[in-house]
Amino acid sequence: MPSFSIALTGLEANSIALDTIGNNLANLNTTAFKDQTTSFSDLFYQNIGSTGSGNALQVGLGTQVSGTNTDFSQGSLSTTTNSTDMALNGSGFFVVDQGGLEQLTRSGNFQLDQSGNLTTTAGAGVMGYAAAKGVVNTNTPLTTLQIPVDATQAAQSTQNFGITANLDAATAVGGTFSTTITMYDSLGTSHAATVNFTKTADNTWSYAISLPAGDATGTPVNNTGTLTFNSSGALLTPAANVAGISFPGMTDGANDMTFKWDLYNSAGAPQIGQTVGTSTATASTQDGFASGSYQSFSVNSAGLITASFSNGQTETIGQIAVASVTNEEGLTVVGENNYQTTAASGAASVGAPGAGGRGSIEDDTLEQSNVDISTEFANLIVAQRAFEANSKTVTTFDTVTQETINMIH
Repeated sequence: MPSFSIALTGLEANSIALDTIGNNLANLNTTAFKDQTTSFSDLFYQNIGSTGSGNALQVGLGTQVSGTNTDFSQGSLSTTTNSTDMALNGSGFFVVDQGGLEQLTRSGNFQLDQSGNLTTTAGAGVMGYAAAKGVVNTNTPLTTLQIPVDATQAAQSTQNFGITANLDAATAVGGTFSTTITMYDSLGTSHAATVNFTKTADNTWSYAISLPAGDATGTPVNNTGTLTFNSSGALLTPAANVAGISFPGMTDGANDMTFKWDLYNSAGAPQIGQTVGTSTATASTQDGFASGSYQSFSVNSAGLITASFSNGQTETIGQIAVASVTNEEGLTVVGENNYQTTAASGAASVGAPGAGGRGSIEDDTLEQSNVDISTEFANLIVAQRAFEANSKTVTTFDTVTQETINMIH
């Protein structure tokens, strides 16, 4: 008698294939969705004898689903205008905290909650490394990343300033040149400080640093001095940066303004020289700023999150973490675009983007589904025909069975 179970295994297996294809097509526009395919294998065989030469006579008893394989290849990248949108360019996964359980995802269509926490659309927290005073340490435990959406950056008084300038060696004794640079006190109030140079002799200039009248009531400290140059116009003295310049008694109630003049850059080269030509100041630097409120954030390819403030300052506030696993096929799909590690996948190796073979971050970008609609339609036709063929097998077995019964009557 024919075995209906053979055809039923075919119906069941191809039904699963149709489900898989339908799921792929349903997620055609799901961010970073990975295409799946169903593979089959035959079931065990029944030995019904052997040939004269001793070869076994075997009859198969159907098919089964041997696996659902996921295609983890890169989906196309599409740019957006939202800084919370991120895509991984390369291998790896974002790490998210779903109710205290660490999960992985390729979907970077993140958003901010009311507290500024970076989350997935399902509310899972995006994990990474928090910054301390603008410095990220990737050896610290992962934490949910938070954007300072309601933060105000405190003012910072000027601690150091520098001027890149040339003093005209042809200037007559008694000639002057001055330049102005904006500095900030501890309350964030700006002050237009003036540096006045006066030529006192060949290769010698005096300087005096002053604030506008009424900005400070105390007697300035160490705000005057002398610059000397060699015959080639290189600065000889002071031989080091001038520290301890102070303006006490700030009238706005701020702390005394105390700062250092960087006559030399970080490489030790003087920033002021003397040559024949018009005296000019081509650049100036200082490290103070007024207070500012949070404006926006951005993420670079290494996953570093930088917040921008209304005072023009930026601050590193954290770094996105990226995980990799030895066997991606061993991951369990848990829904909401998330995966869970298993013994088959191996434990997740978490670190900085772009390091250890992990992909880099593309900000204002989303990874698209890698489902190919034309391939899915072709697979759909094949699966449909296979299902219909197994249905026909059932009806054929039914007909044969009925004929056998009729023979008895």
